[in-house]
Amino acid sequence: MVGAWSFCGDDQTMSRVLVTEMIAQSGIDRLEAAGHKVDVQPDLDSSGLVDAVKGAHALIIRSATTVTDEVLAAGKDLVVVGRAGIGLDNVDVVAATKRGVLVVNAPQSNVLSAAEHTMALILAQARNVAQASSALRAGRWERSAWTGAELHGKTLGIIGLGRIGGLVAERAQAFGMHLVGYDPYVSADWARERSVELVDLDELAARSDIVTIHVARTPETVGLIGADFLAKANDSIRIVNVARGGIVDEAALYEALVQGKVAGAALDVFDTEPCVDSPLFELPNVLATPHLGASTHEAQYKAGVTIAEQVLLALAGDFAPFAVNIDAADVADVLRPYVSLAEQVGAVVGAFGGDLVGSDVQMSLEGDIGRFDSRLILLAASKGLATTLGADPASYVNAPSLLSEMGVEVSVRSTVTARDYVNRLEIAGSNCSVAATLVGLRDEARIVDIDGHSVDIPLAENMLVVRNDDRPGVIGSVGTLIGDAHINIRSMDVGRDKTLRSAMMVMVIDRPASAEVVAKLNHCDGVFSVTVLNMLPPD
Repeated sequence: MVGAWSFCGDDQTMSRVLVTEMIAQSGIDRLEAAGHKVDVQPDLDSSGLVDAVKGAHALIIRSATTVTDEVLAAGKDLVVVGRAGIGLDNVDVVAATKRGVLVVNAPQSNVLSAAEHTMALILAQARNVAQASSALRAGRWERSAWTGAELHGKTLGIIGLGRIGGLVAERAQAFGMHLVGYDPYVSADWARERSVELVDLDELAARSDIVTIHVARTPETVGLIGADFLAKANDSIRIVNVARGGIVDEAALYEALVQGKVAGAALDVFDTEPCVDSPLFELPNVLATPHLGASTHEAQYKAGVTIAEQVLLALAGDFAPFAVNIDAADVADVLRPYVSLAEQVGAVVGAFGGDLVGSDVQMSLEGDIGRFDSRLILLAASKGLATTLGADPASYVNAPSLLSEMGVEVSVRSTVTARDYVNRLEIAGSNCSVAATLVGLRDEARIVDIDGHSVDIPLAENMLVVRNDDRPGVIGSVGTLIGDAHINIRSMDVGRDKTLRSAMMVMVIDRPASAEVVAKLNHCDGVFSVTVLNMLPPD
């Protein structure tokens, strides 16, 4: 029996990266330094994007490019879509996932800039900065007309207490503001540590002097600040939105402003962008900026570098920490080297042949690695399995669904007790079981068990696994045959099973074994099966 697997690891070939909106030059430089072709085509319309994405392996966008299923279908070679920023309402993430395309963003790149812009709008709205400046430039000295309000002692209502909302809370505290917040995903303890009182949305509306919004645009949040919310709001409330357009119902806000229910508004985002004509712009108590939340030199630099790094990881077949359509937690440092190992071992199990379709595969994590969230390790093992089972190309995104379509279910068992090693990773399928570990300062990957045969040999580019009768002469015959083919055996280990009825030779060889050599080995007296592993482990 012959099985073969090719693992490309870090051996990247040149990919075409389509960039449809300007990102920091530092990000483009990193992509080009890695050997990729960067194709910058700004200002594409929808049909132009469909044409341009053909043949691209990566697509980098910002907020003005909409990535639909039609775009994804045209980009048959796409591995990854990168959003140089946080919001993903302009990317069909569901369609990308179905097509096995990774979607990554830069969630921490502009959080500080967005929080600071929020505070700028809160201050400018409270003190009528823009209106007073406009009047003065027009030749009018109107001190009494633009009397403002202090922030100290006022209540700030924060809708969404994620990264940006949390930073706004910290800064508002410095102004002596009282903080109330609405976020169904935040614990009371977390909020209390930041001096934020968690309340429901109605209570937040009733108690807040100023409301600031920091949630994503979803079907649930569209129109969240609408007529109903504003009717329940504190009289003379002020509304600030630096999140996404559409969360504030602009028509309802206009009516509330005209009626005096809302004292003022500061908007950085709009339902349709670019927006240069709105009834809101006619009102003197409305401050508007053209989506400047992330528009700082620092944020643009961080977004460009971060998205380039994520795209490079995706193109290399590695896990990208900021992937949004992969169910995986941040990987612990001790677990990180085992991500690649899990993929390799999964691929080895698949390469051993046998019908895994419709079967269960179990991965065991033993030792220190058994203490941590195993979702990413499970994804890596699934990717390795899916690749060798003929589901090519397999990725972190589509590997689980590809295996599910074959009826292969992969589960994980974790324990802090390990056999013989500090950490041990084993994957067992209906065809075989393979265990491995990492040793030494360089975390060398070594196979330590195959089907109950105890071995100790490094994973290498070219390997042969020979199952044989446990009797004298078989090892010599195999070695002679390989030598006659002018193949050098760089390393070999022999393991016996617990019954002492069979043995297994695991060899590292200096070049791939040809089909002719494998055929001769299979006909060698005492040999039960031969498995060929062609792989290039990651550095």
